[in-house]
Amino acid sequence: MQAFLEKYFSGESIDYRQIFGLFFPILIDQAFLVCLSLVNTAMISSSGVAAVSAVSTVDSINMFLISVFVAIATGGTVVVAQYKGSGNTEMVDKAAASSVSAVTLFSVCVSLLVVLFSRPLLSLLFGAAEADVLDNAGIYLIGSGVSFVGIAIKEAVCGALRGIGKTRVTLMLSLVMNLSYLLLNVVFINWMHMGVHGMVFSVNISRYLAAACAIFYLVRMDTSLHYRIRDAVMINFSMFKRILFIGLPFAAEQLFFNGGKILTQTFVVSLGTYAIAVNAIGSSIAVVYQIAPIALSTTTVTVIGQCIGRRNIQDARKLTKSFLWLSSCSFIVMAIIMMPLFHPLLGLFHPPTEIVDDIYWLVLINAIALIPLWSISFLLPAALRAAGDSKFVSVTAMLTMWLFRVVMGYVFGILLHWGVIGVWLAMELEWGVRGAVFLWRFRGEQWYKHRLIEPGT
Repeated sequence: MQAFLEKYFSGESIDYRQIFGLFFPILIDQAFLVCLSLVNTAMISSSGVAAVSAVSTVDSINMFLISVFVAIATGGTVVVAQYKGSGNTEMVDKAAASSVSAVTLFSVCVSLLVVLFSRPLLSLLFGAAEADVLDNAGIYLIGSGVSFVGIAIKEAVCGALRGIGKTRVTLMLSLVMNLSYLLLNVVFINWMHMGVHGMVFSVNISRYLAAACAIFYLVRMDTSLHYRIRDAVMINFSMFKRILFIGLPFAAEQLFFNGGKILTQTFVVSLGTYAIAVNAIGSSIAVVYQIAPIALSTTTVTVIGQCIGRRNIQDARKLTKSFLWLSSCSFIVMAIIMMPLFHPLLGLFHPPTEIVDDIYWLVLINAIALIPLWSISFLLPAALRAAGDSKFVSVTAMLTMWLFRVVMGYVFGILLHWGVIGVWLAMELEWGVRGAVFLWRFRGEQWYKHRLIEPGT
């Protein structure tokens, strides 16, 4: 086993012990996030189909908006990781401080837009939904918008810490946010029966608590990044430019990508409340399969970023290939474990009998498609982005989303009357096309020739 790990998961830049030291805290964090999402969906489902449909509908908008500052935080992770790999500790500190400032600034802007324009946004996107779904969605969207600054600060700090390999701290911060969220949901939803209002209180308290803990850790406990509060108001334009070189194309990609997902969500909304519930429950179960691969994708940014910072292309290629195979194998293992547990797991959501078969086929088809397609479509671009190839990755993702997932989602789901399953088949088709383009790029040389950082700058 040690020889196997040395061969495929070690190189001159980093060895397998360091890699798995980074990976396992992220894996635990991701597993907790997914389980929490399942529990929360199950809890809100006790308030009725309208409530779970409203939360699912708004979460698609939340993902669209939060992705803006999460993308900027990823830019910070890449820059920090490359400076860490080059051994320039002074610039690591400056990159981390600039990342926190940039992400916070963007989140304030996004939060104000959501609070001011929540009702017109919902009417524009999901006007076909039933009245009680829209009422609940309006409450949840405004409450989520208020919480954006909290989760942005937490994500920015975690991104900087991941860049230097401190994933155990990011795990602790995530646990603070998500455990408090879970406990507060139990209080507000299960005990006080506050429904969507209760979820709004929970999400705000938990996110701002995590943000406070993150800043306290950086200022009072961390010995690596030397962060000071005054750093938050000092704008380093040179460092902003480096962070935004990665972050802005990724943000644009996420906006177009999640915008396409919202548009396909409108296809689902037009199919009725039961279709929305099928999509929401199917998504919650499908994400369980992605726990390990998403953790590997996050680890990839730090590992490949540090390899590129050392200009060790051989390590970057080898480790990316190893992560791709490991990710695909994890989907096989999860399918073997999860499919026999489908009905007990489904019982958490209390679905109407009429939609159980649709959910089953949705989950089965997706489980098969994940094995060959997900890793090349999502993990591989993380490696390319860590090398500075953000523009190519973003343009490819935007084009394939709109040319394949959106167009074919309408054709399969609406014109051919395949419903929610048709929308998901279009998504999986898009994974395959996008992944093929990224494989072609990875086999060439252009992806690692970007000069994001220079020695001493």
